[in-house]
Amino acid sequence: MDSNIENGAVDGSADEPVHEPRLWVDNGWTARVIKNEDDDGWAVAMTRDGEREPALVGPWTMGRDKKNPKPLDVNAFNTLVKTASEVIRRHEQALHAAMHKQFQVGTDSGRVLVTLDIVPDEFDPHALLAAQDEFGEQIAQVKVRPDFKLTMASATAWIESGYARP
Repeated sequence: MDSNIENGAVDGSADEPVHEPRLWVDNGWTARVIKNEDDDGWAVAMTRDGEREPALVGPWTMGRDKKNPKPLDVNAFNTLVKTASEVIRRHEQALHAAMHKQFQVGTDSGRVLVTLDIVPDEFDPHALLAAQDEFGEQIAQVKVRPDFKLTMASATAWIESGYARP
């Protein structure tokens, strides 16, 4: 194994692809086969370029000698990239869902879309409560606490109050 790899000198930011048995760096990703700390097996860590932590760490197959890891190859690397990308996509979707809520409320003048977008500002965390008519025109927007709970009932009450700050 390359001494640069053993010392952790390869960080995935190289311009040239690296295709070694325990390290692949290509297409914006680094796959590194590592000793599993919990047992005698091996694991593989998938890290996207520019990230400090791996997006995916999972078990890796033993080689034929039942002692050393199976070498990485193009098919395994491509599968790992696909899996790690999916993990990141699901994480981003969950984060978006946690930071954005919306409800459609029927009113006498038509449907109103009420949204709550949390702004995770380090110095001024807050949320923006907004309303749009059925044509996408903004009716109102107010700054609220980041822990404001948007429910169908709170959205309806806000509309009925004439969009007064809750």
